[in-house]
Amino acid sequence: MVRMSAEERRESVIRAAMSEFSRGGYYGTSTEAIAKRVGVSQPYLFRLFPGKKAIFLAASQRCLRETREVFLEASRGLHGEEALHAMADAYTRLIAEQPEKLQMQLQTYVAVSAAEAAGDHEFGEMVRKGWMEIFDAVHVPLGGDVNETTTFMAYGMLVNALAGMGFPPGHRVWEGFYLSARAKPGQGDED
Repeated sequence: MVRMSAEERRESVIRAAMSEFSRGGYYGTSTEAIAKRVGVSQPYLFRLFPGKKAIFLAASQRCLRETREVFLEASRGLHGEEALHAMADAYTRLIAEQPEKLQMQLQTYVAVSAAEAAGDHEFGEMVRKGWMEIFDAVHVPLGGDVNETTTFMAYGMLVNALAGMGFPPGHRVWEGFYLSARAKPGQGDED
């Protein structure tokens, strides 16, 4: 059997953490569950990451980065409304096909809110930085128009909330969205 390098093991931990945290959130997920999913001991886990907060930060950063990459890939070579629809479609497909991505995002926002309320601003700074990188990735293909970018991001957050609450494709709540931004099959059962 080939042994994994520390970096490969670290990658395994981040993937497992995204899965575990997406379901249980920061406070409801134990490092024991993450270690078990990866197949390592907790002491080994803490050799890779200094603590649970560091693991959650790494998982949150990964989630934000992967979301940004979806927008960058979808909009490559496109501008304006064509880019808007391509990005909206790519994102709604992402959260339909990989619901853990949406769940991890939502858990990240909850954790930031709790950390900020407790006076811990480090986590919020990191998440805000990642969110602004997503904003900037959307901003350029939309022609650098701050109003278009803000509207796109606002609708995206509404998509997150509605999909997170389980509104299925075909539900009347989606009727006001462009077809490209409506829930895709996989985000709940049909009405």
